[in-house]
Amino acid sequence: MSKEKQTTLFRYWTTRYLITLCIGLLVVGIASSLWITYNEKQKRLDFMRLTAAEISERVVDSEGNIKIAPFLFRILDSRQESLRLSYKPSMIILDADKRSLFDGPGPFASELSKRAAEVVGAKEDVTELTSSRGEELLFVKRAITYQQKQIGWVVLFSPQKEMIRSTTEFQLLFIMLVSLGLLGWLVIYLLTKKLSQPIKDVADAAKQIVTGDYDIHLEKSSRETEIYELIHSFKEMADRLRQLEMMRTELLAGVTHELKTPVTSISGLVQAVKDDIVSGVEAKEFLEICSKETARLQKMVEDLLDFNSFAVGDIRIRLESQNIHELVQEITHQWRIGQEDDTLMLQVEKPEKTIVAQADPLRIQQVLYNLLNNATQATGPGGRIDVRLSETDQEILIVVQDDGMGIPLSEQPYVFDRFYRGEEKKHTVRGLGLGLSFSRMIAQALGGNLVLTQSSEQGTTFTLILRK
Repeated sequence: MSKEKQTTLFRYWTTRYLITLCIGLLVVGIASSLWITYNEKQKRLDFMRLTAAEISERVVDSEGNIKIAPFLFRILDSRQESLRLSYKPSMIILDADKRSLFDGPGPFASELSKRAAEVVGAKEDVTELTSSRGEELLFVKRAITYQQKQIGWVVLFSPQKEMIRSTTEFQLLFIMLVSLGLLGWLVIYLLTKKLSQPIKDVADAAKQIVTGDYDIHLEKSSRETEIYELIHSFKEMADRLRQLEMMRTELLAGVTHELKTPVTSISGLVQAVKDDIVSGVEAKEFLEICSKETARLQKMVEDLLDFNSFAVGDIRIRLESQNIHELVQEITHQWRIGQEDDTLMLQVEKPEKTIVAQADPLRIQQVLYNLLNNATQATGPGGRIDVRLSETDQEILIVVQDDGMGIPLSEQPYVFDRFYRGEEKKHTVRGLGLGLSFSRMIAQALGGNLVLTQSSEQGTTFTLILRK
């Protein structure tokens, strides 16, 4: 497939706006020209009718004879000067037998004298005729009467092309259209440039991000809502990408460290046993440490695999009718047995009314185990964890609250992001930063959600929401 030639947004829309403007002005120009031509034609015909009426009254003497006198030309000249006209019609005077008594100056006078019968015999509404040379002529006829008796005709005519040449309206129209065209192009140029500039800036910023540079600078003070939202959203996206890039870098370093540490430990301990550096009870203790490190390593690999399965939508949920009272009690009891800290206080609160719902006990156990482990890390030895079960009309709420140090306010929006680990936790707790993100995916797969209810220096509260 051939790639179409690309052009800039500014050039693309400026060209199309200019073409549209030119087409619009052309249509307006044609319509205006037709109107000016028609209006000028009617004005000339009205002038010729008035002049013909005046001449028909003044060429008759007191005895009823048609008298040709020099004042006829002065009438035309005076009317032309008084009305400031750029043209002067030609004139023919005919007698009652339609014979020419007077031919005014003009290239068509002799021809029209021969066609006098055709001219004066035309209907009253006919005002145009074509000469033998194909030129269009306007004409006006007026009967000469004496004592209510027709004794002759006055005919005035004027070439139409002379009318078009003489009118100034076309000049004014041309100037107006050219001025509007230049003004319209200037407005289109400035507006399109103003509109395309922020989009161009965003495109340049996108190219900058492609190169791995997320430190972009965009002007956010645009008054247009759409442009402002575009720039604001793009800026937020760039900041988010920067954070994800940092998280990716930290993840690679973290995963490498977390996997390398148990492997190095296992390798050293096994080598010590192999080389008989330790033996007997001490060797057995080394092997138990290797077993724990192997289990921890296996758990991290399983977390990565499970998270990847959830991330691509391969989530296996097996719903069955469960007594949520007994399920929460059993999960917390099993978790408590596995804890080495005897000073940790775990309190479970349940309503008197039994709650039964469709749920996957294994998935709920995964979520609660993760919340309880996080709470233990936050509280430390001698801490307190409260688990409260309650319900509403449509939801089941399982609240896990600790009295630990809390999550810093700046980190709270990111606690559910995959691979995210707080600054304090990075240096004190081993892990991949998948626990809360994985737990929320499970909760959403169950039709509910996992939310951070509150966190302060007095402790942190997470709420697992399940649908009934």
